[in-house]
Amino acid sequence: MKVHQADFSKGKVSTLILRVSLPLIVAELVNLLYNMVDRIYIGHLAENGSLALTGLGLCFPIISLISAFAKLFGSNGGAPLCAMERGRGDHREASLVMGSSFTLSVVTGFLLMMIVLIFHRPILYAFGASDSTYPYARDYMLIYSIGTIPVLVTLSMNAFINSQGFATVGMITVIIGAVLNIILDPILIFVCGLGVKGAAIATVFSQTVSCIFAIAFLRGKSVELKLRFSDMHLDLHRSLKIMGLGTSGFTMGATNSVVQLVCNKCAFIWGGDLYVGVMTILNSVREIYNTFIQGIGGGATPVMSYNYGAKDGERTRKASDFTLLCIFVYALVAWIVIITFPRTMAMFFTQDAAMLEASVPAMRIYFFGFIFMAFQTAGQQTFVALGKARHAVFFSLFRKVIIVVPLTMILPYFFGIDGVMLAEPISNVVGGTIAYLSMRHVVMPELRAMKKEKDAASASSDT
Repeated sequence: MKVHQADFSKGKVSTLILRVSLPLIVAELVNLLYNMVDRIYIGHLAENGSLALTGLGLCFPIISLISAFAKLFGSNGGAPLCAMERGRGDHREASLVMGSSFTLSVVTGFLLMMIVLIFHRPILYAFGASDSTYPYARDYMLIYSIGTIPVLVTLSMNAFINSQGFATVGMITVIIGAVLNIILDPILIFVCGLGVKGAAIATVFSQTVSCIFAIAFLRGKSVELKLRFSDMHLDLHRSLKIMGLGTSGFTMGATNSVVQLVCNKCAFIWGGDLYVGVMTILNSVREIYNTFIQGIGGGATPVMSYNYGAKDGERTRKASDFTLLCIFVYALVAWIVIITFPRTMAMFFTQDAAMLEASVPAMRIYFFGFIFMAFQTAGQQTFVALGKARHAVFFSLFRKVIIVVPLTMILPYFFGIDGVMLAEPISNVVGGTIAYLSMRHVVMPELRAMKKEKDAASASSDT
């Protein structure tokens, strides 16, 4: 395969980020199809479609928690470290980081699979299942858990493909699996009559094929850093370094799962199974519109990491500033679309009249502070890209655990079921603003000092 590798040290930063981000955005959109197509098909089952959709929605906090480990070892942990080492010119250490991340993903995937297989019943009831929705959630989760290892390996290793500048290949990795999933879903769900089980089988098979492709590429001739068996041994110091930086991304993913758990439980208490289904729709719409934000953040991270490792403070600052500008403009447009056409958004996932009626006002409340996600993402990704693990972890916890979870439990006593939806926009405004201002305070003086040092060195060499 002839592929183009981006050079993070040259060219206009904004153009470079967009060039790297666009394939990632496509990949995020396509990756979203894995679960989104499942929800759309399941929600339109002729018999018990609403109950099946609600049952499927109960699985996604668990799936989010599983996927968070890929951020721990890949996109927020190993991949930024790998990019920084490449920026410093230490390719040997970069290769060892990638090999360690692979092993950590495999071992963790196996452990998670066993936990879900053994404890799926108490886990699903803890996440908001009722006697009516549990059978559907069980059928999906048991089959999905078998594919935990390929899911983690695909997500983790794809981050290393992107961090080396092969964003188009990263996109292809995801597209292969998504196309298979789209083809297999209607066949297994409707033609074979497998329902929720068919959706799970299609997802696991598709992710496995994507996993094989990603590993084959990283062991091929096109890549600068190859995935070698000799690099897969675990070193305690290196593993702790990977997980230390990746904890922020893991915390964000894990806290998303906790928030969904709390929201599902509170929605059930204050509104019953109907509003658990509404939360599934809200989370689905949020995931759709978050794809661009995640793609830009993912494209900016290796650019910032590489240039920070190369001690180019000016290019690092420009990358951070452009990340905020780009996401803010997008989030503003997305917010206008959501509050203008909420019913249209909900109709992608259900035709149930009661669920549609409940979803419209819920969507307008839930997405009210969406534009502030630009500040949260720009601040968070800059901390991650520059290896500021403690700051990244704190602000992951701050918005979700310190703000969202308590508000989700408290506000319904004052606003009823609307209080469950209201916690999200409040957290976006408060958490996003504080995260970004803190990042500017911590990071920008260091980047300015880097620029002065580089300018001084350049002036000295000229004389």
